[in-house]
Formats: sequence, C-alpha cells, structure tokens
Amino acid sequence: MSGTFVIAQGGGPTAVINQTLAGALTAIRGRHPGIRILGSRHGVRGLRDGDLVDLADLSESDLARLARTPGAALGSTRDKPDARYCELVLKGLRAAGADAFIYIGGNDTAETQRIISEACGGAVACVHAPKTIDNDLVENDHTPGFITAAEFVAGAFAGADLDFRSLPGVYVGIVMGRHAGFLTAASAAWRMDLEGAPHLVYVPERAFDRKRFVESVRAVLSRRKRCIVAMSEGVSDKEGRSLVEGLVAPELLERDPHGNVRLSGTDLGQAVERILAEDLPNVRARVDTFGYLPRCHAGICNETDRSEAFDAGAFAVQAAEEGSFSVALQYDGKVTRPVAVSLSAVAGKTRHMPEDFLLPDEDQISEACAAYLSRLLPGKPAFLPPFA
Repeated sequence: MSGTFVIAQGGGPTAVINQTLAGALTAIRGRHPGIRILGSRHGVRGLRDGDLVDLADLSESDLARLARTPGAALGSTRDKPDARYCELVLKGLRAAGADAFIYIGGNDTAETQRIISEACGGAVACVHAPKTIDNDLVENDHTPGFITAAEFVAGAFAGADLDFRSLPGVYVGIVMGRHAGFLTAASAAWRMDLEGAPHLVYVPERAFDRKRFVESVRAVLSRRKRCIVAMSEGVSDKEGRSLVEGLVAPELLERDPHGNVRLSGTDLGQAVERILAEDLPNVRARVDTFGYLPRCHAGICNETDRSEAFDAGAFAVQAAEEGSFSVALQYDGKVTRPVAVSLSAVAGKTRHMPEDFLLPDEDQISEACAAYLSRLLPGKPAFLPPFA
C-alpha cells in the first residue's frame, strides 16, 4: 500500500478500545513505513464531515499513553448509517485517498463496513476490528473490552454480597446488555460459597415473569435473609417487550434517536423498585443501575484484555492487505488468536449466550458458563473465601 490508512472508533467506548487503535498504528508503521495515517473524529461522522486528524507523527511515548487510556481517543458515534450516509462516508474516503479503512466497533460497525465495502467495489479495504463489553459479536469467543468490564461486574457483586451479609435485604444490580446476558452472567464469576451472590440472574435470553421473580426473591429471602439479584437492562417478557416498556407509561419512556427505548437510564431501576415495594412491602431493598460504569472504569484494566485488543488492531492492518474482513477473536482450546472472517458473517448479527449457560429450572448460570468465565477472568481476590 502506498496511499492512506483511515481509522475510526464507533459505538460505546471501553477500557481497551485505544489499545486496538494503538495496535493498528504500530502495525501500520512497521509494515508500511512513511504511509499516511488519518483518524476520523467521532466515527464515520468525521469522514462524512471531513473531520480528520493526522496520526502518523504520534511519539512512541504518546502512543503508549494513549493505549493505556480508557475511552475512545478519536471520539465515537452512535450514528447507524443508511445507504445514503455510507455514500457520503465513501466520498470522504476517496477525498482522503484512502487505501484502507479500519473501523473499531460492534456489530453495527461491521454492518457499516459491509455496506461501504460493497459500495466501493473493493477500491478501499474495509476492515472491522471488534469491540464491545456486551460480548455479543458472532464468530468471536469473546470481544475486546468484555474481560475488563466483566471483572468490574464480578467485583461489584462480590462487594454487594459482603454488604448485604452485614445488613440483610434485597439488592438488584442492573447491568448493561440489550440483547445478550454475558456481562450480567459475569456477576456470578466470583461467588464466594454456595450461599454467595448473586442468588438470581436475569438475562435477555430468558423471558422475565414478574410473578416468578417475586416468588424467587421471597424464597431466597426465607432461606438466606438476603437476596442479591443481577439483571440485564435488556430483560424482556414472553412477548419480547423489554421489562421497562411493560412497567413504565409510554409517554415517560426515554428513547434514542433511532426510536429504541433507552435501557441504561433510570427507568428500569425505578420499575424494579416499584415491583419490590408493591409485592414485597417492608423489605429493605436497593436497586442500582450500573449504566456506563463497567465500560471505562479507570481503576481496572485487565492485562489479557489489553493484549488481545492490541493484537486485534495489529491484525486488522494485516487483514487490510488482503481485502475487506471482520477481525474475530477465536479460541482453539489452548490460545485465543485474531482471525479474518467475512464482514457478512458478523454484520448486524447478535451472539446470544448459549442455552447451556443457564440452568434449566433456576434463574442462575450453569457450570458451563462458570467455566467459560473462569477461563477469561482472573481469579477472585485472595481475601474472598474460595467457593465450596
């Protein structure tokens, strides 16, 4: 390649998305010395609007600092480009003289790359580099950003368990995840013992029933005097309506620019608080919405997550030399490696938790899910008692 690489970041930021950016920049410098490298500010919006920044002259020290900084250094976007928008992005790529466009993000980002790749007829190599704390990209064993966020969630629920062993009651922690429950399942990764929290886990892959929920909480309370609940923001009823839609008046629901109900706000927490107050009166209860907290928590950044995110960015550069692809992290039973898969295999698709990750008759993760999390997450802190 002798022209220009363009790099952008899309969707929700993570603690390691800049590692992927740094990995790409390092690989470009090594494989294509002297080539022009441009960063598109705020995702594809920068290409649409001509808002590009030169990245070629970043010093090694600045690059190392950038890599270890949470959040999307180039700025991100929630824009979901249609065909017309992608035409403007392609126009921006042509104006920049781009040979390759690396876009770091989730399944919507992969869909954008698929559209642009088809529109340009192969003139620009469009590569999608994976990113999402939701862990919901197909073709991937896990995604950059997930391990760090999962470690945060595991630690938060271990702390909630200790808190409510001291002062019994009901605690519900609402965790991000519109369609997939991997991050919520991570709440159980550091359970301390057979009595340990979370006692109940609710994820989008299983229909939520209010009556069953209340009965389950009541049963746990009767046995343990406390009940810790992990709940995905995307839990829905058997008709597929999100829980918040069923409990909050339509005129009070918050929606994003695409009309989707905003799940990461306070509506769901307030709805769950109402359920507990109405169906379990006089029980001490607390509902916390984690919201964005697991995404870029500055106090936790898993080293495996950092390394894999960096490698994904570096591999994206290699993939761009062959054409348009999505980079996927795949596990061969021994190690995790980035591989190139077709954009259409990932674009716009959602990976859900396997059915065997949940117990069939209980609202709890299975041994298969616990083993998956144990393979990815570090062991729990030494001061927490071992599971027995």
